[in-house]
Amino acid sequence: MMKEKADICAKYCKKCEENLKKCLTNRGKFSIIIVASIGSASPGYYCYAPNVLTITGGKKYLVDRFKEEIHLNTFMANAQNIERKWYVVDADGMVLGRLASQVANILRGKNKPIYTPHVDTGDHVIIINASKIVLTGKKLDQKIYYHHSGYVGGLKETKYRKLIAEKPEFAVRHAIVGMLPKGPLGRQMATKLRVYAGPEHEQAAQKPEKLELIK
Repeated sequence: MMKEKADICAKYCKKCEENLKKCLTNRGKFSIIIVASIGSASPGYYCYAPNVLTITGGKKYLVDRFKEEIHLNTFMANAQNIERKWYVVDADGMVLGRLASQVANILRGKNKPIYTPHVDTGDHVIIINASKIVLTGKKLDQKIYYHHSGYVGGLKETKYRKLIAEKPEFAVRHAIVGMLPKGPLGRQMATKLRVYAGPEHEQAAQKPEKLELIK
């Protein structure tokens, strides 16, 4: 609700004000409520006093006094209580970049409502048929993987046509790990990734679920 509309409703429409109070009463008492304003770059901050609702800008509206205080806390996942699933993804005909971005989100846990940036909330992912990955356009000949030994003149270049033919697991894993956070957290997430060039994998005991990604 826009701030101007809220001001008009609170001033001229008692029914709207009563509905607002009823809604707030049902949701409990919060120390701060942030409401996004349409057409505004910044949200409006609603701060509760004992029985006065103060809106940024000086406007004050009387509200009912709440008997119980309920504080709004941000949920933070605990690494010890996370339930992880196992997924198997068939890379046959998948575009490398699109596969990597979706798998990286699953490894990070961004597909879950409990996602916490500093905690590894992701699931295990098994990729099969990595040798059948697809690159669009002329990337097979134009995209190059660079590796340097650290010595003078030790730069090596490998085109992705050769890299996928010889090391498809490395090519897929390299693309996915590059989309994970850099540091210990990202390395921990990468340990939940298994890539196989063929249709078989070694995690049948975990009973992974088949996951269909967007192509």
